[in-house]
Amino acid sequence: MKAQVLALAGGVGGAKLSLGLAHVLPADALTVAVNTADDFEHLGLSICPDLDTVMYTLAGVANPETGWGRRDESWTVMEALGQIGGETWFRLGDKDLATHIERTRRLRAGESLSSVMRDLATRLGVKPALVPMSDDPVRTMVTTADQGELAFQDWFVRLRCEPAVKSVRFAGAEKARPHHALTALDGLRGIVLCPSNPFVSVAPILAVPGVRAALDGAKAPRVAVTPIVGGQAIKGPAAKMLAELGHDVSALGVARYYRDWVDGFVLDAQDAGLAREIESLGMKVRVADTMMRNDDDKRRLAADVLDFVDELAVSGQHS
Repeated sequence: MKAQVLALAGGVGGAKLSLGLAHVLPADALTVAVNTADDFEHLGLSICPDLDTVMYTLAGVANPETGWGRRDESWTVMEALGQIGGETWFRLGDKDLATHIERTRRLRAGESLSSVMRDLATRLGVKPALVPMSDDPVRTMVTTADQGELAFQDWFVRLRCEPAVKSVRFAGAEKARPHHALTALDGLRGIVLCPSNPFVSVAPILAVPGVRAALDGAKAPRVAVTPIVGGQAIKGPAAKMLAELGHDVSALGVARYYRDWVDGFVLDAQDAGLAREIESLGMKVRVADTMMRNDDDKRRLAADVLDFVDELAVSGQHS
């Protein structure tokens, strides 16, 4: 077994860098721990958006246009559902529905989410370990300025992120138990925070009891990759949430959010001018091209991140 890299991921950005890491690391040297606070029940099915996005991406079957869902998808069930007045605001393709149906059946039979996802990922040809942050339910709840508290998918998909965000909480987090991959951190090569939304992809993982303490005490370097480039989110509502929650809408705002426990920050070349200010927060900075337009970009960025991890380990610039 090679020295492990632990990646914390959620959404499309997390899936892309996870794929890059999978390309440059041996399969037994990578564990991807995924946010599950986006999970919800819809049409009577257990939907795990981030887990499935990472799984489909690592399996090479993700929709290349959207980054989520499956490629070459059909929509027969959604069309028929709409004809009879069913809910179609959260679109699930026919191939994708097979995942949700099988996962729901097995969860209701008493199998753990970790076990179900391990088997589904293996059947799709995923080689690295893919684990949920917890087998216990945690749900992101968004308090908005004009519609009160909303379940995350209602705000994110049904309302297209339009209501202004006042705060975010993670229902059930205080009772959840972390996956052991998030607390058994001895001998790690490094911990990588993928370019995922800090508030609704990374924060829920940290909210599970024991995870933050384990990461704080880890002897491996902890490196975050910016999800903000040139003041814009590469994907999703991260920039909007930074502004509405009172943070600077920049890579610097993200670095400040992570300042207490990240050793290194990967900054996009467009924002190189922020490097000195980010370093003043007490973390090292690596300037790189963080845009992942294709698989070569994903591999290049992953290799750069791992080189940074190793540099921090050699220099002792971590706890």
